Amino acid sequence: GGQIGDPGALPSGNSTRPICPDRDLQTGNQTGTRDGRVYGGKLSYPTLPAPWSAPHPETRVPFGRDAWTQEILVDQYISGGQTNGWVAAVLVAELNAGDGFFSPKEGSEIVVTCIVGAFYGDAKVKRDDRVNRATTVDGHAAWLVESHLTFDIRGLRTKGELAIVLIVETPGQTSSIYYASIPDTSPQYEAPARQAMANLRVDP
Repeated sequence: GGQIGDPGALPSGNSTRPICPDRDLQTGNQTGTRDGRVYGGKLSYPTLPAPWSAPHPETRVPFGRDAWTQEILVDQYISGGQTNGWVAAVLVAELNAGDGFFSPKEGSEIVVTCIVGAFYGDAKVKRDDRVNRATTVDGHAAWLVESHLTFDIRGLRTKGELAIVLIVETPGQTSSIYYASIPDTSPQYEAPARQAMANLRVDP
């Protein structure tokens, strides 16, 4: 889910919020796909077939670099005279924690909060975490958060969606993220998103 257009700023006035990075910190220098897989750092999933789009760069992932996404346009709405698309999406990205390295759990707490700010603009979003636990991906430590997000954006049919954030420790003090966003109005895209997640692989 989330807008395809410019995401706008984070809501202000809550000083307990983690600091979310500016988008200009993010760089990409990979092709994103090889061997029929989509890569974000050392984490990859098998490329999803049509109707998913061809993989393309995504610049809005908080702390993300080399972020690549596939999406399906499921709705659109008009705001400020502009038509905005709303999508079902999956993506992978390498995470850049700045000076330090955060654990998958610490990373999930910051990244989930920042994703809501980056992808939903100034819409008020309520978050109901349904899964929040340690797991492993391809033998590597990981942390999984699954949330149901609800919102009311004028002209948009969907009022909520599933957001999956999976952060995986990868070799060399790095980590990557798998993120999926499936609007309530297009639940048929949850199964392929989960299949992509189940087939994640970590390169050495």
